[in-house]
Amino acid sequence: MSAILVVNSGSSSFKYQLIEMTTEEVLASGLVERIGDETGHSKHTNAQGSSELDLPIRDHSQGFQVMLDAFRANGPSLDEHPPVAVGHRVVHGGKRFFEATVVTDLVKINIDDLADLAPLHNPANLQGIEAAQKAFPDVPHVAVFDTAFHSTLSPAAYTYAIDKKLADQHRIRRYGFHGTSHKFVSEAAAAFLGRPLDDTKTIVLHLGNGASACAVSDGKSVETSMGMTPLEGLVMGTRSGDLDPAVLFHLHRKTGQTFDDLDTLLNRGSGILGLSGYGDMRDMIAAARSGDAEAQAALDVYLHRLKHYVGAYAAQLGGLDAIVFTAGVGENTPLIRAGALAGLGILGIEIDEERNESTERGPRLISTDASRVAVLVIPTNEELEIARQSLAVI
Repeated sequence: MSAILVVNSGSSSFKYQLIEMTTEEVLASGLVERIGDETGHSKHTNAQGSSELDLPIRDHSQGFQVMLDAFRANGPSLDEHPPVAVGHRVVHGGKRFFEATVVTDLVKINIDDLADLAPLHNPANLQGIEAAQKAFPDVPHVAVFDTAFHSTLSPAAYTYAIDKKLADQHRIRRYGFHGTSHKFVSEAAAAFLGRPLDDTKTIVLHLGNGASACAVSDGKSVETSMGMTPLEGLVMGTRSGDLDPAVLFHLHRKTGQTFDDLDTLLNRGSGILGLSGYGDMRDMIAAARSGDAEAQAALDVYLHRLKHYVGAYAAQLGGLDAIVFTAGVGENTPLIRAGALAGLGILGIEIDEERNESTERGPRLISTDASRVAVLVIPTNEELEIARQSLAVI
């Protein structure tokens, strides 16, 4: 047996999955949330069903004890399925981490040092690692970085055109995110098409509340839309994506908004929420269909930006074998898939309307048989990718 426990820690919660790697079956999954609040909450799910519990959870260490109690009470038994490693999602690896890495004291120091590049994520990821090490002291812990897959970007792709000495001093460059998803999906796409990974050019569109595009050539990331932070690129649920930086100067001068105000505006009050007032893509589309002009305008902006990136990345790749939609919006919203690729017959892209509208789940083809570019929907599985990388490292 070779089970991997995968942990994704936030500042006040963590999600987990126990995956049996011989079959890649999820034996159990769960969520421990509202850590530090007066009343915390845990949910543990296995083949027999789910169990939930409300109780005070002081910190992440106590949260892991709550998780262990759930395994003891509800199964599966960790004595029968002992994890051979714990894999951790870590958002930012900077230039230092280009692959999954066994956690050591030096690795933790580096994760902490990179926190200024991901202040909302790296400290929380580190909290989870340290709490998990207390709960599982006798197995290796592996950090899998969102940025690692994009370490293959060329200098031309990752360099911003600002003063070089200043950029080097403050680590300003494109890093990219959603790397575990882009890696998993691009490899799954090549396998689905029966093509060798090292001879496949793919654009992956990871469309959830956060969204990013990635151009993958021969299994390597060559371009991606998120930048030094996850703010750049596509229009997202609450993030603006690409923006003329002078907009910030203008707003500061005209309104007196502070840098913190503007940070909140672009990360939490923009995107489709800022344009339409709707924080959920499904609600925005329903409103647009009912005649809401602002919702329709927001939808148009969202699709315009997507199409822009598809065309740009096809040019960067110098050819295109597949476009893949993944994540919550990408997997479940036919209108977005069709709208993003409408009018791109010039690139050899043809969507089959019936296939696109199908309620089928799982990996599937939604382009016509005559389309020169395969268009796929492939559910992402970042937890499985973390587990695979963790097992490979140990």
